[in-house]
Amino acid sequence: MYHHISTSPGMITVSPDHFAAQMAYLAQAGYRTVGANQLSAYLAGASLPAKSVVLTFDDGYLDNWVHAHPVLQRHGFTALCFLVTSWPGDGAPRAHAHLGDELPELLNHHEGERAIENGEADRAILRWSEIDAMRHAGTFEFHSHTHSHVRWDKVAPNREEKCVALKRDLLAARAALETRLGGASDHLCWPQGYYDDDYRRVARETGFRHFYTCEMGPNVRGQEQASERSIYRLEVRDRPPSWLRSRLWVHSRPALSRAYLAVKR
Repeated sequence: MYHHISTSPGMITVSPDHFAAQMAYLAQAGYRTVGANQLSAYLAGASLPAKSVVLTFDDGYLDNWVHAHPVLQRHGFTALCFLVTSWPGDGAPRAHAHLGDELPELLNHHEGERAIENGEADRAILRWSEIDAMRHAGTFEFHSHTHSHVRWDKVAPNREEKCVALKRDLLAARAALETRLGGASDHLCWPQGYYDDDYRRVARETGFRHFYTCEMGPNVRGQEQASERSIYRLEVRDRPPSWLRSRLWVHSRPALSRAYLAVKR
């Protein structure tokens, strides 16, 4: 799980140098990236090569285009990006790190939050033209992270209105993806990693079956009933590839991963 790949340090941010080194390690070690459909098939019982990894990016930040996209393209990797569909805007693609042009300003996480709140999401978030370019290059798939990124459990006055607002939000995101990208999958990433029984029920009612969490743990075949699956992820730190290598070694061994997480908790 990644968010920012940026020269502007801050929370949930990996530097471009560390990200490039991490991806180079994965390539040199023989890892292959897996898309949403392959992951779905694996969780339903299909097999995958031992060195398979799913790369995910939450929120759709501009720095994913500027720094992550060219590195993924270099290695022939594909990642999943979860878009907040009300945030991307229109306009021509901006420069990225391999074009040789002047790069756009990259905001840190808190600056980006303020820009979005102030109606200036374009300063922090991908444009639809950049999303199209990433899809065409095969570096990213795009899936739902809701339309507004609002935690309805925090702002709605009661349970009924929470569920109504969440359903409206999920349907708006699906409609935006269908209009802009020609389709929407059944993969959903929970905003801020939060979900409860109501969230899961409403998400199922709006066509989602695969739910990406911020919880760490191994993903194994048959881990849940086929109708709905929680997908666990490793939050990648701003560390050299040796850190990533050690975590992949632990979490690709389910029994060891569970023991490690139990001790950590």
